Amino acid sequence: MKLSSDIIAELSKQYGDAFYLLHSKRFEQNFIELKKAFTDIYPKFNIAYSYKTNYIPELCKIINRLGGYAEVVSGMEYEIALRIGVLPEKIIWNGPYKNAEKVQELLLAGGIVNIDSAYEIEMIKGIAEQNPEKTLKVGIRCNFDINDGVTSRFGFDIESKDFQRVYEFLSTTSNIHFTGMQCHFATRVLETWYSRVRGMLKLLDKLGIVPEHIDLGGGMYGKMADSLKEQFGCYIPTYTDYAKAAASLFADRYGELSYNQQPLLLIEPGSALVGDCMSFISKVVNIKEVRGKAIATLLGSIYNINPTLNTKNPPISVFHMGGEIKEYTNLDFGGFTCIESDYLYRHYTGSLAQNDMVMFDNVGSYSIVLKPPFILPNFPVLDIDGDEVKVIKRTETFDDLFNTYKF
Repeated sequence: MKLSSDIIAELSKQYGDAFYLLHSKRFEQNFIELKKAFTDIYPKFNIAYSYKTNYIPELCKIINRLGGYAEVVSGMEYEIALRIGVLPEKIIWNGPYKNAEKVQELLLAGGIVNIDSAYEIEMIKGIAEQNPEKTLKVGIRCNFDINDGVTSRFGFDIESKDFQRVYEFLSTTSNIHFTGMQCHFATRVLETWYSRVRGMLKLLDKLGIVPEHIDLGGGMYGKMADSLKEQFGCYIPTYTDYAKAAASLFADRYGELSYNQQPLLLIEPGSALVGDCMSFISKVVNIKEVRGKAIATLLGSIYNINPTLNTKNPPISVFHMGGEIKEYTNLDFGGFTCIESDYLYRHYTGSLAQNDMVMFDNVGSYSIVLKPPFILPNFPVLDIDGDEVKVIKRTETFDDLFNTYKF
């Protein structure tokens, strides 16, 4: 659907003065392109989508339909995967906290759990002892220096006694199937992907093993407009760039083995797949001037589009709705909240009028999942990629937010 002021006006009439647009076909194409970039170099590859980045069920269903894995970090996300029909063996549970009851349920159903910290050893040990007839699939989250200047808090320091302890436990417990190693580093810089692959391969050489799978986690840039790229101050890699950095090293190391002997290469992207797959449209409620500064107030907030509160300006489009248009220089778009720093976009130069609608692109990462129930319930999500508008998530109501309270 090609957007215009008339179409936006009609959507606003039906669904309110603020709403998200989901580009589900774009999401599907991103998955296909990313997977192809890696499999062209190292065919034994798959993607485990990071549910925490955007767990809209419609998106998770696309991943499942295309044969990807679900990467979850909570019982809630695990439940999402089950409800949309993901088979347990296609679910990978990471994260620093794990609900023992749900972990047991997943392990007994054939899913994969990657141990993040030493406290989980006793949890897994108890499940194994109580279910000697079941084989549990368990891996290890690894932590090592990738020269990004960050000391990650996730996984086991591979030089530590705890790492040796967990590896020995998984390797020697009769009804535990040690599936492999996983790492996760948030740094998206391309050079660090060489470092993480070399670090994992060096560890495996030291242990003398070729595991069932090697999981490199997430931390990848996705597609974005040039106006957004320019604000990062570094090169924004393509899917092919990441594939060459990671899959090429796997092809060099394991390419001569038969397909069955090769380890499965997994990655766990979130933003790289979904970042450009949502937009947020909001009405201009008011435009005023404060001590020489032009400020437009929107029915929307920074928490709707950028709850991680980075300082980047997203790509925007303005749809004029027939009001008196004026030209502005250095106008800021402020949100509906009472937080002084709530600005969706800084330093806008262009035409604008009260009641115009402003569209913010590249808001697919964390916008839905991190939006707090602050001042206003959240807005609806509409999928416009088909011939008809599809309501993916309705407008939240008072009762949605306050049913758990006692009045």
